[in-house]
Amino acid sequence: MQITVDLPEELIQHFNQDRLSREILEALAVLAYQTEKITHAEVGRILGLPSRWAVDAFLKEHNADLHYDKADLEHDRETLRQLKIKATNNTP
Repeated sequence: MQITVDLPEELIQHFNQDRLSREILEALAVLAYQTEKITHAEVGRILGLPSRWAVDAFLKEHNADLHYDKADLEHDRETLRQLKIKATNNTP
């Protein structure tokens, strides 16, 4: 989809006009991620980033905190607990 937006010269003068379209796309992706309209993976696909780590770096560079809540923490703790049990049971 192509959208035409009128931007004031006062604002545009602060940007590299050769990259303005990309900068707007990146800003919109960051905003959509921060407001939980799109996921981490969608950020990567939309911006054509090559890996999960590239997405992490991009979001960090743009001060967009990764979504990680208490439920995620509890899930990770349970996974770790299960891995410890499995490792203990496989020990000779």
